[in-house]
Amino acid sequence: MKNLLILLIATFNLVAAQEIAVLKYNGGGDWYANPTALTNLASYCNEEIDTQLSTEIATVEASSVDIFQYPFVHMTGHGNVIFNEEDLENLKNYMLSGGFLHIDDNYGMRPYLEKELIKLFPDKELIELPANHEIFNNHASFPKGLPKIHEHDGERPQALGIFHEGRLVLLFTFEADLGDGWESPEVHNDPPEVRKKALDMGANIIKYVFTH
Repeated sequence: MKNLLILLIATFNLVAAQEIAVLKYNGGGDWYANPTALTNLASYCNEEIDTQLSTEIATVEASSVDIFQYPFVHMTGHGNVIFNEEDLENLKNYMLSGGFLHIDDNYGMRPYLEKELIKLFPDKELIELPANHEIFNNHASFPKGLPKIHEHDGERPQALGIFHEGRLVLLFTFEADLGDGWESPEVHNDPPEVRKKALDMGANIIKYVFTH
């Protein structure tokens, strides 16, 4: 198994380095929310930061070894999240081996997610990223940190992260709803300037992942 993981990780830059995926998880939460979001983000990144991301977005299960094919995995939803022991081991190995998990709370996900993250990384904690962190200052500059896309409860947007050996391996965006801003314009009728903020922040995340 260990040799297989090493082989799959080594293929990041050879086979699937330009593919991204959405995470399918258990618990009843709508992991499939925002179906147009990643396709639009991939297209935007290809235009704005010269990536060559596939606009055919894969779906990968938390326990699947296929996750090692994707340097960037996106997770979203509104409700419950449950990771079993196999999910936890696989996700942890994925992130510690070079993968990146972005979790975007689409509203109502946080209380369920935080319980699972404690099981995933019992020795680490979510840390709020300062506004001068590189992820807010590469393709586009966000001097105040994570932009607010949708209001929901009117709380301030937060970008929280888990680090391993100095590298950000998990990003949790809360009260921002970037994924809604990545969706096609007719879905939420967001003004162009709001969608651009969301897509620029998404491009910042992708650029960070592909340069670390």
